[in-house]
Amino acid sequence: MYDRQKLIDLFQKRALKFGDFTLASGKKATYYLDGKQISLDAQGLRLVAEGLLELLADVEFSAIGGMSIGADPIIGAVLAVAAEQGREMQGVLVRKEAKGHGTNRFVEGPVQPGDRVVVIDDVVTTGGSALLSVDRIEEFGCKVVQMVGIVDRMEGGAENFAARNLPFRSLLTIEDFGITPPTS
Repeated sequence: MYDRQKLIDLFQKRALKFGDFTLASGKKATYYLDGKQISLDAQGLRLVAEGLLELLADVEFSAIGGMSIGADPIIGAVLAVAAEQGREMQGVLVRKEAKGHGTNRFVEGPVQPGDRVVVIDDVVTTGGSALLSVDRIEEFGCKVVQMVGIVDRMEGGAENFAARNLPFRSLLTIEDFGITPPTS
């Protein structure tokens, strides 16, 4: 069973930093959430995987994927926990650039056109990298049915997903750490 408070505590202890930062979106911020401090930690990753499967219990999908390299450990953990629960599921890794040899694909994994995919991102700000994943997965022929984040910074990602008719859920929001999101 997913322990939400334990995940919040772990983020506060290991992943939440204060200072002056430039985010992947190009935005400036006074705090940074380093999702890899959680997704590359055994306990943190287990909590995330259990939480995501619980969060997605009512969503019909056969694969989970996202942008390499950030989503890779999360995808692997979700697949492992799903297997423990007796659930069939595939993983999808999306490359920023096509591999220069072999299949030259942006999308890696055993998915097939027509599969229903959930796209994961660790920390969602504007959702830019997750939306690039959506584009690549849909170009491959799969249907993205849900967007999920570990933490929503509440800075436009949900709205950008909604503009593309992509439902969005997150395990946590920045408010779970006592931080008020900026107003638009």
